[in-house]
Amino acid sequence: MNRGYSFYVYILTNQQKTVLYTGVTNNLHERIITHWKGRGEPQTFTGRYRVHFLLFYEAHTHIDQAILREKEIKGWVRKKKCDLISGFNPEWKFLNEEVFGEWPPKY
Repeated sequence: MNRGYSFYVYILTNQQKTVLYTGVTNNLHERIITHWKGRGEPQTFTGRYRVHFLLFYEAHTHIDQAILREKEIKGWVRKKKCDLISGFNPEWKFLNEEVFGEWPPKY
């Protein structure tokens, strides 16, 4: 992950890889931890479906670019999102440990 960028668009999934969630953040590590900490919380989408496994991310230098890209991806059908993930991460490996080090985090 290039730390020179300030904003990230990311796609998360659940353990079974049946749910896809697209988000934007200025701190990818902390945002994924927030999703992980919220697992099982019924009031949020990612909590309800236990979505905290990173499959895809891309960096942007400006928030406007990142928000536009997030909206673009959110508007896609599932197949197109799957194609994007496969181009970046062909095996659909969970990238949490690879990107952030130890996973799950110790808190």
